[in-house]
Amino acid sequence: MDKNFKDKNRRRPPARESSERDEQLIIGRNPVTEALKSGMNIDMIYVDPSAGGSIGHITALAREKGIVVKDATEQKLSKLCSGASHQGIIAVGACAEYKELEDVFKAAGDKGEDPFIIICDEIEDPHNLGAIIRTAETAGAHGVIIPKRRSASLNYTVFKTSAGAASYVPVVRVANIAQTIDELKERGVWVYGTDGSGEDYASVSLTGPIALVIGSEGFGMGRLVREKCDGLLRLPMAGRITSLNASVAAGIFMYEIVRQRRAAVDKE
Repeated sequence: MDKNFKDKNRRRPPARESSERDEQLIIGRNPVTEALKSGMNIDMIYVDPSAGGSIGHITALAREKGIVVKDATEQKLSKLCSGASHQGIIAVGACAEYKELEDVFKAAGDKGEDPFIIICDEIEDPHNLGAIIRTAETAGAHGVIIPKRRSASLNYTVFKTSAGAASYVPVVRVANIAQTIDELKERGVWVYGTDGSGEDYASVSLTGPIALVIGSEGFGMGRLVREKCDGLLRLPMAGRITSLNASVAAGIFMYEIVRQRRAAVDKE
């Protein structure tokens, strides 16, 4: 067989995504402590609460900085760091800096636009969250809001799937989505949830200050979040399948907002 032909058709080794993720891990008590003191962007800390010693002090420092701390078994920590000596604690570096809600309103103000905000209610699949952030950036949204718990975060997979968009659109991490919706409404933002029981999305005026809530992949919006919304929107379904992937649905809703905003500007 011709050698050149053989070389061209040789299968490439599988990409080592896990090794790229490993670069985001900070392993052990002293490294995690120094990372916290330095102000490094940390997405989350996994800790074995039974490890004792300085673990309590480190986790207290993390919580003071608003970093999510999750309990984990020794076995889970060992698996996460491929057997390295973790001393009961591992931090995961964030691929972008989390912003504050005020940054979202500032981004809108700097552009002279009404706020356009995406709220992700417990989107746990990092590929879905990354895709939503990517579409939000291309659609001109001024920010994406996610909860601290039961949600994907700004980890390597989300950043990669967003094609780097997480560096450009502010991502705000909040303790309580329902309370954040109350704050948005107090600041004049209309909040619309996405649900099969809502009004046809094309029949509702979506201009002006607006926030769009995208529910979780399996369960949709939580009950309290649904009740906080000013209205519910649905997509028409003509087939036997009655739901769409969360990121696909989010993209359709976002670009309806874009269409309506452009139409309103054209009329002026």
